[in-house]
Amino acid sequence: MASIFTKIINREIPADIVYETEDIIAFNDINPQAKYHILVVPKKEISTINDIQKEDTDLIGKIYLAIKEITKELGIDKTGYRVITNCNEDGGQEVFHIHFHILGGEKIGPMRSK
Repeated sequence: MASIFTKIINREIPADIVYETEDIIAFNDINPQAKYHILVVPKKEISTINDIQKEDTDLIGKIYLAIKEITKELGIDKTGYRVITNCNEDGGQEVFHIHFHILGGEKIGPMRSK
């Protein structure tokens, strides 16, 4: 069954798309956790970070270059931002199509308070 991200990629459901190439799509999170909360998603369906294969090396590099470009466009490349990837249920992954969260535009607190 196609993930919600595949449905966005295929334009079956709407999203506020901020960046797109042949391999990658990025859009605003519908439940933002910061001033800017963007999801960067490969168009290739890969369930978890554990499922990345050697042939995906270029794709993963393109994702990080997209993150660099998006954060520069937002003007947060110099002030700072956080990139998060969750893996599997204990890691907080809710959509099983790998994706990278960009959080920024304000001071981001600690990852986890003890």
